Amino acid sequence: MRLATFHSVSATLTLLSTLKTIQMITGFVSPCPPAPSPSGVSGVSVMMVRIPTVTTTTTTSLTKKFMSYNTRSIHLKQRLTSLHPCLSIAGISSSSSCLQSTSSSSTPPPPSTTTATTTTTNPIAINPLVADVKVSATVQIFSNVKQMQSQGMEVTSLCVGEPDFAPPTSVLQAASQALLGGDTRYTAVTGTAALRKAIARDLKDRKGLDYDFEKEIVVGNGAKQCVYQGVLATVGKGDAVIVPAPYWPSYPEMVALAGGETIVLPTKESDGYLLTAEALEKCLEESCSHGKNVKLLILCNPSNPTGGVHDKKRLEELAQVLIKYPQVAILADEIYERLVYDEEHVSFASISPEMFQRTMTVNGFSKAYAMTGMRLGYMAAPQPLAKAVTTIQSQLTSCAGSVSQAAGVAALNEVSEEEMASNVEIMKNKRDYVIDRLNQMDGVTLKVPPKGAFYVLPDVSSYYNGDDTQLCLDLLETKRLALVPGSSFGAPGTVRISYATSMEELQVAMDKLEEFLKQQQ
Repeated sequence: MRLATFHSVSATLTLLSTLKTIQMITGFVSPCPPAPSPSGVSGVSVMMVRIPTVTTTTTTSLTKKFMSYNTRSIHLKQRLTSLHPCLSIAGISSSSSCLQSTSSSSTPPPPSTTTATTTTTNPIAINPLVADVKVSATVQIFSNVKQMQSQGMEVTSLCVGEPDFAPPTSVLQAASQALLGGDTRYTAVTGTAALRKAIARDLKDRKGLDYDFEKEIVVGNGAKQCVYQGVLATVGKGDAVIVPAPYWPSYPEMVALAGGETIVLPTKESDGYLLTAEALEKCLEESCSHGKNVKLLILCNPSNPTGGVHDKKRLEELAQVLIKYPQVAILADEIYERLVYDEEHVSFASISPEMFQRTMTVNGFSKAYAMTGMRLGYMAAPQPLAKAVTTIQSQLTSCAGSVSQAAGVAALNEVSEEEMASNVEIMKNKRDYVIDRLNQMDGVTLKVPPKGAFYVLPDVSSYYNGDDTQLCLDLLETKRLALVPGSSFGAPGTVRISYATSMEELQVAMDKLEEFLKQQQ
């Protein structure tokens, strides 16, 4: 008999289930009664497993089966060890050499006298790049909210940027038709020709940007993937990326994953948290004088989390600075460009031919068309950049979902401008309501009203000595109202409010916030 020894914790059912799994896989295992605990192993029981001898008459027929058994057993050993340091399987080899010919006699050899020992495995070392990456505060708070709601608690959440309205009817119909029509196969890595043509036409008609749909547009699984791939395509180990603050929390973490360094460039509340040419030039001069290899500027316009919008004049001023630094690419995150209230949005790539050649424009369908769960975004960029991004995506996720792409075609080709304008007007009314309520709260300031997206970033530093994180935690605990602390966005002393919800929900939320702040006075 060949023996395998299991050292188990008290969870006997776990072992019995494991033994059953091995038996189902191999047909070789039969459990024996538990044996006494070996000396020196406290609180550990031993269970013996008999694996019948493999004779020469069965070697040929069982070779393939044993090879499968041996491989799966190795994986099982690793899983068991991860359950508890004292849980292991003895006698499992990592190679096929354990399959040996024995005597054709049916008499089994005497039992092994191997002493049971406690074995542990070294913990798997996590890549330091990943170990240092922070979990998104927005995602973490949203997860907490969902958990509280699953426990029956009523929670008012203004923490996630997700429109409360449904996608347009034509989008839903296109998705349904794609499913029923069998349009469920892989597409080209860069997306379907129909969608890329629609994107190119939309950018031409609305933004004055001329892209080759065959070579300069890459469709991805959401704008977030496209942003990350843009970072990977331009930033290497030791390179620097300028990120104006307040910023979307994922930007610095994406740079870290690429091995780069984030240079946070603060902006002023008095400027509406918009980037100025003076601040950008000073940052570039100082960074280069200190030997920083600045490769990328990330410009979110309209801004998450402030809702600020850089107009054409300001973008032109920024471009004049960047002309002096031709090695710096620009990643223009314009996912909120359809949600601008008081002026027309201008794409950074349209500012000048030189800026066009250096800009990666990222957009998507989540915010304007409420297609958040469909995970569909795109990047438009000159061919060298688009080709690099395509190469990265081909090794990560291949293509975006075919059904989502069909829905994207409908969004761009069939949704009327009147319907889009109606949604913008609804969002504007919600913005105005939230601003009006905030202006009535003592100790809350909002110097420049946001002109885009669906966020407000008021200053609440007069409370909690500026500890916005503790404020949000207490607000969630006592009032069941979820907001995101501004420190997560590089703006300590503020909170981000998303008004992309129903007016009824906003009224409840503002009442809760006002009542909570009054209690702190």
